[in-house]
This record gives sequence, C-alpha cells and structure tokens, in this order.
Amino acid sequence: MVSPDTRTGVVVITHNRRTELDRTLHRLRQLPEAPRVVVVDNGSADGTAETVRRDHPWVELVASRTNLGALGRNVGVARLDTPYVAFCDDDTWWEPGSLARAADVLDAHPDVAVLTARIVVEPGGREDPIVAELRDSPVQGRPGLPGPALGSFLAGASVLRRDAFQAVGGFHPRLWLGGEEELLAADLAAAGWELCYLEDLTVHHAASRVRDSAKRLRDGVRNTLWFTWLRRPLPAALRRTAVVLRQLRISRATAAGVLAAARGLPWVLRERRVLPAHAEARFRALETDQRRSTARRYE
Repeated sequence: MVSPDTRTGVVVITHNRRTELDRTLHRLRQLPEAPRVVVVDNGSADGTAETVRRDHPWVELVASRTNLGALGRNVGVARLDTPYVAFCDDDTWWEPGSLARAADVLDAHPDVAVLTARIVVEPGGREDPIVAELRDSPVQGRPGLPGPALGSFLAGASVLRRDAFQAVGGFHPRLWLGGEEELLAADLAAAGWELCYLEDLTVHHAASRVRDSAKRLRDGVRNTLWFTWLRRPLPAALRRTAVVLRQLRISRATAAGVLAAARGLPWVLRERRVLPAHAEARFRALETDQRRSTARRYE
C-alpha cells in the first residue's frame, strides 16, 4: 500500500457549482497522494455546503456567508499546515501523481514559490492554448530552474509554497476575482521567489457553464489596470495601459471594467509600490507576448 503524501494540501473555492464541485471532489478523493482538502464555499445558494457535508465528510468545509472571491483561498490556506498548497477550482482537478511530483520539485528547489501545471481541457483532452505561452515563456529566471520561469501564474492550476504565499499576504482583498494572480506573482518575485511552469504536472479543466462572464470580464479588465498602476514604473504602466485599452472589444462589461479601474485610482495611488528592477524585468519581458497573445484577450 502506498502511503499518503502529506506535503501538499488542496484548497478549492466554489460558488453555486454543486455538480461541478462534486465531480472534482470525487477526483481528488481518488488521488494516490490522498491530500488533505479544504473547500471554501463562497456563499452558495444551491445547496453546495449541504452536499459537501453529506457526500464528502472527509473534506474540511468552510462555509462563508458571503462570496469572498479569491480571498477564499487565503482562508483555505490558513487552515492548512502543509508546506505546499495546490489550488483547485471547482471545475478543475489534478492528475494522479502531479501533487507528489510538485512536492519533490519544491523540496529540491527552495527558492521556487510557484509551480504551474500543464492544463488539459475536457472533454477531449486537448491542451489549453495558454500552455504554449507558458512553455515558451520569455521570462529569465535563475539558471537551473526546473522549468521555464513565469511572470504570473494560473491559480487553479498551480502549487504554491505556503510560507511564501502567506509572507506576501496572499491574494489582495480589493481584487476579488479575475486576474488576481498577477499582483501576488509580482510581490513574490519582488521578495526574491521564482515562479515556474512544470510540464510534468497536469490539471484537467472542464469549464463550467455556470458563470457570470460579463462580471469576470469586467473584473479582469479592472484588475489588470489596477495591478499595472500598483506595481509597474510609470513608462511601463503607460505602455501596458495603452495595450490593454487597444485590445478591448468595446462592450458594457469592458467599459464598466475601465470605469471601475478609474474609480479605484485614489486607493491604487496611495498603495502604489513600484517593483524592484529584478521583478520588473519579468513583466517587461512579457510585453511583446502580451501584445500578440490570443489566449488572454479581453473580449
């Protein structure tokens, strides 16, 4: 019998996706690593919490009365004492063996804070278009990293070093959800941590149809602009803002995102803290790819 791997816990955030979450938890239950799993239910009204209590008593459930967005991950991480944390969305699940492999790599590379996995879209098992960009990342990390260095990461497909995550404060409370990883990644890089793509890891994604696409688009545009002005030097912030605005397909959602970003400028400028040169270099290296990317367009 294979012993459970206690190095990595899993945090899942969910909101009104009872059916998708049930599938994900069944998948996680079957993992040979037998990870401890914390589910943060962000104020679901569809019986999600009751279903988890009834059908998955092995899961630690945190039932929030309100939708915390990405802050639910902060809550979940605080419940764990494992050195590593794998994030999982309610419509994603980890390939058997991936969590053990991630822990081995993080054990061997103590300066790496984030490992992002290859993402396979289900049904069909095709590779997500974003994977090509991760695999061919132009970011320069230190020599000898286990995979291509990254400027940011995808929370639902990444394993993080818990101490590093908590040291930089986790996800920012104002960003809520939608591109919220970029600010956290920048703060990790500023603190000297490395972020990598690792081909050996695989996450499966069966995208839920239960989503507010307009809100996600609005918040994604807003958060991209907020991050840009929170951390990028003035010339880079101006360049990036111009690129984002040019890429927007005009709609009520994108206009609302730009307006929300503008309304947030007072607090953004109060909290503005420009990245040190070594961390800014990671984002500067991504500028050409961000202009050309078809996988991350705001439409």
